[in-house]
Amino acid sequence: MWMWVFMILPLLGIAYIAWHLWTLLPLASVWKVALILLLVGSFVMMFLNFGRRFDTLPLSVAQVCYEVSTSSIFIMLYLVILFLMLDLGRLVRLVPRSWLYQNGWTAAAILVLMVGVFLYGNIHYNNKVRVELSLPTEKLLPKDYRVVMLSDLHIGYHNPRKELARWLDLVNAEKPDFILIAGDIIDGSMRPVREERMAEEFLRLEAPVYACLGNHEYFSGSPEARQFYADAGIHLLVDETAIVDSCIAIVGRDDRMNRRRKPIKDLQSTIDHSQFSMVLDHQPYNLDRSEKAGVDFQLSGHTHRGQVWPISWITDHVYECSWGSYQRGKTRFYVTSGIGIWGGKFRIGTQSEYVVATIKGKR
Repeated sequence: MWMWVFMILPLLGIAYIAWHLWTLLPLASVWKVALILLLVGSFVMMFLNFGRRFDTLPLSVAQVCYEVSTSSIFIMLYLVILFLMLDLGRLVRLVPRSWLYQNGWTAAAILVLMVGVFLYGNIHYNNKVRVELSLPTEKLLPKDYRVVMLSDLHIGYHNPRKELARWLDLVNAEKPDFILIAGDIIDGSMRPVREERMAEEFLRLEAPVYACLGNHEYFSGSPEARQFYADAGIHLLVDETAIVDSCIAIVGRDDRMNRRRKPIKDLQSTIDHSQFSMVLDHQPYNLDRSEKAGVDFQLSGHTHRGQVWPISWITDHVYECSWGSYQRGKTRFYVTSGIGIWGGKFRIGTQSEYVVATIKGKR
Protein backbone atom coordinates (compact mmCIF):
# COMPACT_ATOMS: atom_id res chain seq x y z
CA MET A 1 0.00 0.00 0.00
CA TRP A 2 2.70 2.49 1.01
CA MET A 3 4.58 1.77 -2.21
CA TRP A 4 1.54 2.83 -4.23
CA VAL A 5 1.22 6.00 -2.15
CA PHE A 6 4.85 6.93 -2.83
CA MET A 7 4.30 6.32 -6.54
CA ILE A 8 0.98 8.15 -6.88
CA LEU A 9 1.83 11.28 -4.87
CA PRO A 10 4.81 12.32 -7.07
CA LEU A 11 2.75 11.68 -10.21
CA LEU A 12 -0.05 13.89 -8.89
CA GLY A 13 2.58 16.50 -8.03
CA ILE A 14 4.00 16.39 -11.56
CA ALA A 15 0.52 16.75 -13.05
CA TYR A 16 -0.20 19.73 -10.79
CA ILE A 17 3.08 21.45 -11.70
CA ALA A 18 2.60 20.70 -15.42
CA TRP A 19 -0.85 22.28 -15.42
CA HIS A 20 0.45 25.43 -13.75
CA LEU A 21 3.44 25.69 -16.09
CA TRP A 22 1.15 25.28 -19.10
CA THR A 23 -1.15 28.09 -17.99
CA LEU A 24 1.60 30.35 -16.63
CA LEU A 25 4.32 30.39 -19.29
CA PRO A 26 3.83 32.80 -22.22
CA LEU A 27 5.58 30.38 -24.59
CA ALA A 28 4.68 28.40 -27.69
CA SER A 29 3.13 25.01 -26.97
CA VAL A 30 6.19 23.16 -28.27
CA TRP A 31 8.40 24.77 -25.59
CA LYS A 32 5.87 24.01 -22.86
CA VAL A 33 5.71 20.37 -23.93
CA ALA A 34 9.51 20.17 -23.96
CA LEU A 35 9.74 21.60 -20.43
CA ILE A 36 7.10 19.23 -19.06
CA LEU A 37 8.79 16.24 -20.73
CA LEU A 38 12.06 17.31 -19.13
CA LEU A 39 10.33 17.35 -15.75
CA VAL A 40 8.81 13.90 -16.28
CA GLY A 41 12.06 12.51 -17.68
CA SER A 42 14.02 13.67 -14.63
CA PHE A 43 11.57 11.88 -12.37
CA VAL A 44 11.67 8.67 -14.44
CA MET A 45 15.48 8.69 -14.34
CA MET A 46 15.33 8.29 -10.58
CA PHE A 47 13.78 4.85 -11.02
CA LEU A 48 16.56 3.95 -13.45
CA ASN A 49 18.95 4.73 -10.62
CA PHE A 50 17.04 2.46 -8.24
CA GLY A 51 17.27 -0.28 -10.87
CA ARG A 52 21.07 0.16 -11.16
CA ARG A 53 20.74 1.24 -14.79
CA PHE A 54 23.23 4.06 -14.24
CA ASP A 55 25.93 1.43 -13.66
CA THR A 56 26.05 0.79 -17.41
CA LEU A 57 26.83 4.45 -18.21
CA PRO A 58 30.25 6.14 -18.16
CA LEU A 59 30.97 7.27 -14.60
CA SER A 60 30.80 11.01 -15.34
CA VAL A 61 27.48 10.59 -17.19
CA ALA A 62 26.04 8.46 -14.39
CA GLN A 63 27.02 11.12 -11.84
CA VAL A 64 25.17 13.82 -13.79
CA CYS A 65 22.10 11.60 -14.25
CA TYR A 66 22.06 10.84 -10.52
CA GLU A 67 22.26 14.52 -9.57
CA VAL A 68 19.58 15.62 -12.03
CA SER A 69 17.12 12.83 -11.20
CA THR A 70 17.36 13.00 -7.42
CA SER A 71 17.49 16.81 -7.32
CA SER A 72 14.27 16.95 -9.33
CA ILE A 73 12.33 15.43 -6.43
CA PHE A 74 13.17 18.34 -4.13
CA ILE A 75 12.63 20.94 -6.85
CA MET A 76 9.19 19.50 -7.61
CA LEU A 77 8.34 19.48 -3.89
CA TYR A 78 9.06 23.20 -3.62
CA LEU A 79 7.20 23.99 -6.84
CA VAL A 80 4.14 22.19 -5.49
CA ILE A 81 4.36 24.17 -2.23
CA LEU A 82 4.77 27.44 -4.11
CA PHE A 83 1.86 26.83 -6.48
CA LEU A 84 -0.35 25.72 -3.59
CA MET A 85 0.43 29.00 -1.82
CA LEU A 86 -0.42 30.97 -4.96
CA ASP A 87 -3.67 29.04 -5.43
CA LEU A 88 -4.58 29.64 -1.81
CA GLY A 89 -3.82 33.32 -2.36
CA ARG A 90 -6.25 33.33 -5.29
CA LEU A 91 -8.98 31.73 -3.18
CA VAL A 92 -8.71 34.48 -0.57
CA ARG A 93 -8.31 37.11 -3.31
CA LEU A 94 -4.79 38.15 -2.36
CA VAL A 95 -3.30 36.94 -5.65
CA PRO A 96 -4.79 38.35 -8.89
CA ARG A 97 -5.76 35.78 -11.52
CA SER A 98 -3.55 37.57 -14.06
CA TRP A 99 -0.44 36.61 -12.08
CA LEU A 100 -0.92 32.92 -12.95
CA TYR A 101 -1.95 33.14 -16.61
CA GLN A 102 0.49 33.80 -19.45
CA ASN A 103 2.61 35.97 -17.17
CA GLY A 104 6.34 36.17 -17.90
CA TRP A 105 7.03 38.33 -14.85
CA THR A 106 5.55 35.75 -12.47
CA ALA A 107 7.47 32.96 -14.22
CA ALA A 108 10.72 34.96 -13.92
CA ALA A 109 10.07 35.66 -10.23
CA ILE A 110 9.45 31.96 -9.56
CA LEU A 111 12.66 31.04 -11.42
CA VAL A 112 14.74 33.53 -9.42
CA LEU A 113 13.18 32.36 -6.15
CA MET A 114 13.80 28.68 -6.90
CA VAL A 115 17.40 29.28 -8.00
CA GLY A 116 18.02 31.31 -4.85
CA VAL A 117 16.52 28.72 -2.51
CA PHE A 118 18.41 25.78 -3.99
CA LEU A 119 21.66 27.70 -4.33
CA TYR A 120 21.39 28.45 -0.62
CA GLY A 121 20.52 24.80 0.04
CA ASN A 122 23.61 23.60 -1.82
CA ILE A 123 25.93 26.06 -0.08
CA HIS A 124 24.44 25.08 3.27
CA TYR A 125 24.92 21.39 2.46
CA ASN A 126 28.59 21.90 1.67
CA ASN A 127 29.14 23.67 4.99
CA LYS A 128 29.83 20.80 7.39
CA VAL A 129 28.86 21.84 10.92
CA ARG A 130 31.10 20.77 13.80
CA VAL A 131 28.94 19.72 16.77
CA GLU A 132 30.56 19.44 20.21
CA LEU A 133 29.17 16.92 22.66
CA SER A 134 30.15 16.27 26.27
CA LEU A 135 29.55 12.77 27.64
CA PRO A 136 30.25 12.74 31.40
CA THR A 137 30.04 9.43 33.23
CA GLU A 138 30.44 8.15 36.76
CA LYS A 139 32.42 5.19 35.47
CA LEU A 140 36.18 4.97 35.89
CA LEU A 141 38.21 5.96 32.85
CA PRO A 142 42.01 6.35 32.68
CA LYS A 143 41.68 9.58 30.66
CA ASP A 144 39.25 11.73 28.72
CA TYR A 145 38.48 10.26 25.31
CA ARG A 146 37.98 12.31 22.19
CA VAL A 147 35.64 10.67 19.68
CA VAL A 148 34.57 11.80 16.21
CA MET A 149 31.13 10.51 15.26
CA LEU A 150 29.72 10.33 11.75
CA SER A 151 26.80 8.80 9.92
CA ASP A 152 25.18 8.73 6.48
CA LEU A 153 28.17 9.46 4.28
CA HIS A 154 26.35 8.02 1.25
CA ILE A 155 29.47 7.85 -0.86
CA GLY A 156 28.85 6.96 -4.49
CA TYR A 157 27.76 8.83 -7.58
CA HIS A 158 26.98 12.12 -5.82
CA ASN A 159 29.58 12.01 -3.03
CA PRO A 160 32.76 11.01 -4.90
CA ARG A 161 36.24 10.33 -3.57
CA LYS A 162 37.26 14.00 -3.66
CA GLU A 163 34.37 14.91 -1.37
CA LEU A 164 35.09 11.97 0.95
CA ALA A 165 38.73 13.07 1.24
CA ARG A 166 37.63 16.53 2.42
CA TRP A 167 35.44 15.02 5.13
CA LEU A 168 38.15 12.67 6.37
CA ASP A 169 40.59 15.60 6.56
CA LEU A 170 38.14 17.20 9.01
CA VAL A 171 38.14 13.99 11.06
CA ASN A 172 41.94 13.71 11.19
CA ALA A 173 42.21 17.37 12.23
CA GLU A 174 40.34 16.53 15.45
CA LYS A 175 43.00 13.97 16.45
CA PRO A 176 40.45 11.57 17.96
CA ASP A 177 41.20 8.52 20.08
CA PHE A 178 38.72 6.58 17.94
CA ILE A 179 36.02 7.17 15.32
CA LEU A 180 32.43 5.92 15.21
CA ILE A 181 30.31 5.65 12.05
CA ALA A 182 26.63 4.79 12.45
CA GLY A 183 25.97 3.22 9.05
CA ASP A 184 25.10 4.21 5.48
CA ILE A 185 28.70 4.79 4.47
CA ILE A 186 27.69 3.58 1.00
CA ASP A 187 24.83 5.21 -0.89
CA GLY A 188 23.62 2.40 -3.10
CA SER A 189 25.71 1.26 -6.02
CA MET A 190 29.13 -0.25 -5.33
CA ARG A 191 30.29 0.63 -8.85
CA PRO A 192 31.52 4.23 -8.20
CA VAL A 193 32.96 3.16 -4.83
CA ARG A 194 35.05 0.48 -6.52
CA GLU A 195 36.07 2.52 -9.58
CA GLU A 196 37.25 5.46 -7.50
CA ARG A 197 38.92 3.11 -4.98
CA MET A 198 37.34 4.99 -2.10
CA ALA A 199 38.44 2.41 0.47
CA GLU A 200 41.95 3.85 0.17
CA GLU A 201 40.78 7.17 1.62
CA PHE A 202 39.71 5.53 4.90
CA LEU A 203 43.21 4.08 5.29
CA ARG A 204 44.42 7.67 5.85
CA LEU A 205 42.48 7.95 9.10
CA GLU A 206 44.82 8.19 12.05
CA ALA A 207 42.58 6.50 14.63
CA PRO A 208 40.67 3.20 14.81
CA VAL A 209 37.26 3.25 13.12
CA TYR A 210 34.25 1.28 14.39
CA ALA A 211 31.04 1.11 12.39
CA CYS A 212 27.70 -0.65 12.01
CA LEU A 213 25.68 -1.41 8.92
CA GLY A 214 22.89 0.84 7.66
CA ASN A 215 19.94 0.11 5.40
CA HIS A 216 21.84 1.40 2.35
CA GLU A 217 24.55 -1.22 2.86
CA TYR A 218 21.76 -3.75 2.39
CA PHE A 219 20.54 -1.90 -0.71
CA SER A 220 24.06 -1.99 -2.19
CA GLY A 221 24.51 -5.69 -1.43
CA SER A 222 25.59 -6.63 2.06
CA PRO A 223 28.48 -9.00 1.13
CA GLU A 224 30.09 -6.39 -1.13
CA ALA A 225 29.56 -3.68 1.46
CA ARG A 226 31.18 -5.81 4.16
CA GLN A 227 34.17 -6.42 1.91
CA PHE A 228 34.46 -2.66 1.40
CA TYR A 229 34.55 -2.14 5.17
CA ALA A 230 37.35 -4.69 5.44
CA ASP A 231 39.32 -3.10 2.58
CA ALA A 232 38.88 0.32 4.24
CA GLY A 233 40.30 -0.91 7.56
CA ILE A 234 37.00 -0.29 9.33
CA HIS A 235 36.09 -2.51 12.28
CA LEU A 236 32.59 -3.57 11.25
CA LEU A 237 30.47 -4.61 14.21
CA VAL A 238 27.42 -6.68 13.30
CA ASP A 239 25.75 -7.58 16.59
CA GLU A 240 29.26 -7.57 18.02
CA THR A 241 31.22 -5.68 20.67
CA ALA A 242 34.69 -4.14 20.62
CA ILE A 243 36.51 -3.07 23.78
CA VAL A 244 38.70 0.05 23.91
CA ASP A 245 41.34 0.21 26.66
CA SER A 246 39.36 -2.27 28.78
CA CYS A 247 36.96 0.51 29.82
CA ILE A 248 34.79 1.41 26.80
CA ALA A 249 32.53 -1.15 25.13
CA ILE A 250 31.41 -0.31 21.58
CA VAL A 251 28.38 -2.32 20.49
CA GLY A 252 27.54 -2.35 16.78
CA ARG A 253 24.03 -3.51 15.98
CA ASP A 254 23.00 -5.03 12.70
CA ASP A 255 20.54 -2.81 10.86
CA ARG A 256 16.85 -3.38 11.48
CA MET A 257 16.59 -4.47 7.83
CA ASN A 258 17.66 -7.79 9.35
CA ARG A 259 14.58 -8.76 11.35
CA ARG A 260 16.61 -11.49 13.05
CA ARG A 261 19.22 -9.19 14.55
CA LYS A 262 19.97 -9.71 18.22
CA PRO A 263 17.99 -7.71 20.79
CA ILE A 264 19.94 -4.90 22.44
CA LYS A 265 19.35 -6.44 25.87
CA ASP A 266 21.20 -9.60 24.78
CA LEU A 267 24.14 -7.61 23.42
CA GLN A 268 24.29 -5.37 26.48
CA SER A 269 24.19 -8.37 28.85
CA THR A 270 27.62 -9.49 27.60
CA ILE A 271 29.28 -6.25 28.71
CA ASP A 272 31.03 -5.62 31.99
CA HIS A 273 28.84 -2.97 33.62
CA SER A 274 31.92 -1.13 34.86
CA GLN A 275 32.61 -0.26 31.20
CA PHE A 276 31.13 2.75 29.44
CA SER A 277 28.84 1.30 26.78
CA MET A 278 28.39 2.99 23.39
CA VAL A 279 25.88 1.54 20.94
CA LEU A 280 25.89 2.11 17.19
CA ASP A 281 22.39 1.57 15.79
CA HIS A 282 21.73 3.15 12.43
CA GLN A 283 17.95 3.65 12.70
CA PRO A 284 16.75 5.38 15.91
CA TYR A 285 13.73 3.24 16.71
CA ASN A 286 12.70 1.74 20.07
CA LEU A 287 14.92 3.97 22.17
CA ASP A 288 13.15 2.68 25.27
CA ARG A 289 14.79 -0.71 24.73
CA SER A 290 18.27 0.79 24.89
CA GLU A 291 17.30 2.58 28.09
CA LYS A 292 15.96 -0.62 29.68
CA ALA A 293 19.11 -2.50 28.64
CA GLY A 294 21.27 0.00 30.55
CA VAL A 295 23.09 1.53 27.56
CA ASP A 296 25.17 4.59 28.50
CA PHE A 297 25.17 6.23 25.06
CA GLN A 298 23.73 5.47 21.63
CA LEU A 299 24.67 7.01 18.29
CA SER A 300 22.20 6.79 15.42
CA GLY A 301 21.65 8.44 12.05
CA HIS A 302 19.35 7.53 9.16
CA THR A 303 16.78 10.33 9.48
CA HIS A 304 18.84 13.13 7.82
CA ARG A 305 16.17 15.08 9.68
CA GLY A 306 14.30 15.02 6.42
CA GLN A 307 17.12 16.83 4.54
CA VAL A 308 14.87 19.78 3.65
CA TRP A 309 11.99 21.61 5.27
CA PRO A 310 9.09 20.74 5.55
CA ILE A 311 10.08 17.05 5.44
CA SER A 312 11.87 17.74 8.74
CA TRP A 313 8.42 18.23 10.31
CA ILE A 314 7.53 14.70 9.24
CA THR A 315 10.67 13.10 10.67
CA ASP A 316 10.22 15.04 13.91
CA HIS A 317 6.77 13.46 14.17
CA VAL A 318 7.77 9.92 13.13
CA TYR A 319 10.78 9.51 15.43
CA GLU A 320 10.97 9.95 19.17
CA CYS A 321 14.17 11.86 18.43
CA SER A 322 14.88 12.69 14.78
CA TRP A 323 17.94 14.85 15.41
CA GLY A 324 20.24 16.05 18.16
CA SER A 325 20.85 15.16 21.81
CA TYR A 326 18.23 13.26 23.74
CA GLN A 327 18.00 11.45 27.05
CA ARG A 328 15.83 8.69 28.47
CA GLY A 329 16.58 7.91 32.11
CA LYS A 330 20.35 7.50 32.37
CA THR A 331 20.79 6.69 28.67
CA ARG A 332 21.96 9.47 26.38
CA PHE A 333 21.38 9.49 22.64
CA TYR A 334 22.61 11.50 19.72
CA VAL A 335 20.81 11.23 16.38
CA THR A 336 22.96 12.89 13.75
CA SER A 337 21.56 14.40 10.58
CA GLY A 338 24.63 13.01 8.78
CA ILE A 339 27.69 14.46 7.12
CA GLY A 340 26.56 13.32 3.67
CA ILE A 341 23.15 12.98 2.11
CA TRP A 342 20.98 10.91 -0.20
CA GLY A 343 19.93 12.50 -3.46
CA GLY A 344 20.21 16.18 -4.31
CA LYS A 345 22.83 18.12 -2.38
CA PHE A 346 20.50 20.50 -0.57
CA ARG A 347 20.07 21.31 3.12
CA ILE A 348 17.17 23.62 3.84
CA GLY A 349 16.25 23.91 7.52
CA THR A 350 18.68 21.10 8.41
CA GLN A 351 22.44 20.73 8.51
CA SER A 352 25.24 18.40 7.45
CA GLU A 353 27.34 17.68 10.52
CA TYR A 354 29.99 15.69 12.28
CA VAL A 355 30.10 15.27 16.05
CA VAL A 356 33.16 15.70 18.24
CA ALA A 357 32.45 14.12 21.64
CA THR A 358 34.51 14.08 24.81
CA ILE A 359 33.92 11.20 27.22
CA LYS A 360 34.79 12.31 30.76
CA GLY A 361 34.89 9.71 33.48
CA LYS A 362 36.07 9.43 37.05
CA ARG A 363 39.75 8.82 37.78
